[in-house]
Amino acid sequence: MIVRLGVLSTYPTTQCGIATFSAALVRHLLAAGADVGVVRLVDEPQGAAPLVVHEWAAGDDEGARRAAAALDEFDVALVQHEYGIYGGPDGQDVLDLVARVRVPVVTVLHTVLTRPTPNQHRVLAELVERSAALVTMTATARDRLVAGWGVDPARVTVVPHGAEDNRATAGTGCTTSARPRTVLTWGLLSQGKGIEWALLALAELRGRAPLPTYRVVGQTHPRVLERDGEAYRDRLTALTEDLGLTGSVRFDGRYLPAADLRAVVRSADVVLLPYDSNEQVTSGVLTEAVAAGKPVISTRFPHAVELLSSGAGILVPQRDPSAMAAALERVLTVDGVADAMAAEARRLTAALLWPAVAAQYLDVAAGVRHVALPAAV
Repeated sequence: MIVRLGVLSTYPTTQCGIATFSAALVRHLLAAGADVGVVRLVDEPQGAAPLVVHEWAAGDDEGARRAAAALDEFDVALVQHEYGIYGGPDGQDVLDLVARVRVPVVTVLHTVLTRPTPNQHRVLAELVERSAALVTMTATARDRLVAGWGVDPARVTVVPHGAEDNRATAGTGCTTSARPRTVLTWGLLSQGKGIEWALLALAELRGRAPLPTYRVVGQTHPRVLERDGEAYRDRLTALTEDLGLTGSVRFDGRYLPAADLRAVVRSADVVLLPYDSNEQVTSGVLTEAVAAGKPVISTRFPHAVELLSSGAGILVPQRDPSAMAAALERVLTVDGVADAMAAEARRLTAALLWPAVAAQYLDVAAGVRHVALPAAV
């Protein structure tokens, strides 16, 4: 018997990584035969939408109670957790909800910090206590839970992020011919994405190898746009001009439909992830790049270290344009390097695709369906 799942998350039309993740997960849970409803986190009520059974609007004093009641209509509540998507300091409003939910809670942790603030530690500790099971997307995140929060490893299941099957029908196309190559970075744009280091790497690469076309695809993150406007993109554009790279760099500020974005990824020869963070334990962009069979050059954030170490990519230090330039030169000009990386990426793909991932979520939910929780408030 398939478990009925209530998913608490941001969700389209919201434009953020967790909304995109949840939409894909819900779609594939439904394809597996599950009964799924979504309790959508919103800044303002958005009205009826397919599969959305309730909206929890920011600032609603009764929001946690009503959202909990909606989740109680299902067998298991699947709670997506990121500090920034819930109200209150460090998203602590989620604690009001999980204290009220009467069905077992499976919490999916998109961030597990090595140095949380005291309140961040408290929020996650209470969320862990109220959860019947926990899901992380990397072993690194599981290990952090064990070390930092004393969680029993048996309570944590590692399930990959999930990706659509976006493999090209032929090879990478990344050879030593004269055709200009395409290097791609995509995702919502914000300070910390490290695009400036990629631009400096391209400037350093110039003269050592034919410059690729570097595509930076994605709109500015909506919350960043509200706070800072296009300040980061403007700085990147100015740096591109200062470095004399305007003929090689293409900024595309659109939020592309999924099918269009997959086509952009397929057309790339190399995916470059120049992120500043050394905390990131989950990256949907990284997962999708590997699942598309693309060679990846990435800074050494934890998810990249875990996924690329078998040979699907090259890892470089954060904020090191010289190392990025050397990696680009190697992948773009040395025969066989890109093909070997792409072959390893294709080997890893089966476990990353959404049908396999959705099946693991159903197993986790089935395993906690009858688990008793502390009394609800």
